[in-house]
Amino acid sequence: MASVSDCLKSLRDRGECALIPFITAGDPDLETTAKALQILDKSGADLIELGVPYSDPLADGPVIQAAATRALQRGIKLEDVLHLVKTVGKEIKAPIILFTYYNPIYYRGANSFLKLVADAGVRGLVVPDLPLEEAQSLLKPASEIGIDVTLLIAPTSPEERIHAIAQQSQGFIYLVSVTGVTGMRSQVATRVEELLSTIRQTTDKPIGVGFGISTPEQAIQVKQWGADAVIVGSAFVKQLANGTPEQGLESIGKFCYSLKQAIL
Repeated sequence: MASVSDCLKSLRDRGECALIPFITAGDPDLETTAKALQILDKSGADLIELGVPYSDPLADGPVIQAAATRALQRGIKLEDVLHLVKTVGKEIKAPIILFTYYNPIYYRGANSFLKLVADAGVRGLVVPDLPLEEAQSLLKPASEIGIDVTLLIAPTSPEERIHAIAQQSQGFIYLVSVTGVTGMRSQVATRVEELLSTIRQTTDKPIGVGFGISTPEQAIQVKQWGADAVIVGSAFVKQLANGTPEQGLESIGKFCYSLKQAIL
């Protein structure tokens, strides 16, 4: 499994836009999550974002919140998620990026947490409630252990802050396309194009756009605006939860393939 940075660099060198699907670990169950990771890997996912269920997911919309709640009700813990990654990670090529809030990191201590996730095979971290001002405590030890910590840029961020975040973010820069929480939208805000241009003037790091992308047409639009990666979450989580686990797995496989074909 390549690093997040190396994977995105390789794709950029080939002129490809990366597809990064998101699913919630343990919804509907860990066995289905394991199968989902394998199916996404075979269906066009270049990297995979795996959400750790959390009781107060401030950045997540109703679809992902509901998935996290269902997983927590099943008793899914961080250790379960990491055991899953360690097992399935040996069978897939797509680097796994863990999406987690800061409390589990704080509870275990940054160094202990990073060792845990590195030992499991996690290659990247997205921590949506980690502000830039406090990020260094995680960025430095993560870099030393070989994990890319990707920071988020909000559409309301002033230019000076965009520059500061872009300089510090590892792996890629996560541009949030909407003001608010995750969720499917009917269209992608046109301000994304302007923000991509602003970030591009600051850094040559890859830029991924997420929050609100749910169709191949929207993925194409974001790619045409200059994104290096398209991140799709709620649409995958919703499809995986519909019907039986087998139906959900079939659905996300087809959806993943259609998205990747759209942005080739």
